[in-house]
Amino acid sequence: MILVLNTGSSSVKSALFDTDLRQIAHFSATEVTDHASAIAVMLDDYTARGHRLTAAAHRVVHGGDSLTAPQRITAALRTEIARLIPLAPLHNPAHLTGIDAVTALAPDLPQVAVFDTAFHATNPRVATAYALPDTGHGLRRYGFHGISYQGLVAGLDPLPPRLLALHLGNGASLCAIRDGHSVATTMGYSPLEGLTMGTRSGSIDPNAVLRLARDLGIDETADLLNRRSGLLGLAGSSDMRTLTTRDDRAARFAIGHFTYWAVRHAGSMIAAMGGLDGIAFTGGIGENDVAVRAAIMDGLGYMGLRFDPTANATGASVLHTDTSAVTARIVPATEERTIARAAQKVLA
Repeated sequence: MILVLNTGSSSVKSALFDTDLRQIAHFSATEVTDHASAIAVMLDDYTARGHRLTAAAHRVVHGGDSLTAPQRITAALRTEIARLIPLAPLHNPAHLTGIDAVTALAPDLPQVAVFDTAFHATNPRVATAYALPDTGHGLRRYGFHGISYQGLVAGLDPLPPRLLALHLGNGASLCAIRDGHSVATTMGYSPLEGLTMGTRSGSIDPNAVLRLARDLGIDETADLLNRRSGLLGLAGSSDMRTLTTRDDRAARFAIGHFTYWAVRHAGSMIAAMGGLDGIAFTGGIGENDVAVRAAIMDGLGYMGLRFDPTANATGASVLHTDTSAVTARIVPATEERTIARAAQKVLA
């Protein structure tokens, strides 16, 4: 059995997959203060159910420039993940906590790290470089949600040559995928760049950030942009499900802002691919919000996209009509299974 582990700053989530990559168990703990204890409880629970682990696979948000493929965890790899903490100070330390806990509790269990940034390693340098001199801070666009996009590519048959993938959830991004490879994405140095999100502002003029930092301080500004902006900042809720049940000006504006910027950034992704053959929605909003999908597909009508309102309303996997020049599909997120598959290949 392959244990897939996603250790966050205050949470531990896991899933267990058999050799055929069927999910057979799931464990989740939130508001965690002692990750090692939570993971110990999780392992005891799986053992009590008679599950024998053969490997553990960890989601690691940031692989930087050097870690661009899943790898078996060694002392040297752990050191490299730790070296990248300045690029992901909220995420990589938590992932290391999970790795260390499994190492202590099951020292003979093989472990694999799967990196969320790795899928975007195929972006050309012109797409990843900021127009800055080299400051030695690793300031470039890395992109995120890569594990989600990798799973989406694996789940589409046939795969459109030029695919606009939309991972829409509390965190949201777009990815331009040409022949199965990422060539551009909306998130950048951090997950803050790009689309309007649940609590993140998305792209903002750097001088506006400097003004906020000068007036509010750096820590307050970071909290504002990452945790108190986006849908929450515009309408008082980060939950799209809540906003769609409201009929007030702020909620309507926040939803409109979300879809407007998704369509506007989509134009950039389409330009990076030199055209568009298909789109695919994934993530909590992408898979479930009928109105958001409709607004985005309407906004892409200029590309020849025609969708079936009934198919969209029922959440069908195929959304486009027979006369559409562009295919449109819903692809359920399979991040945990994608991590398990990657670990299986590494350990083979």
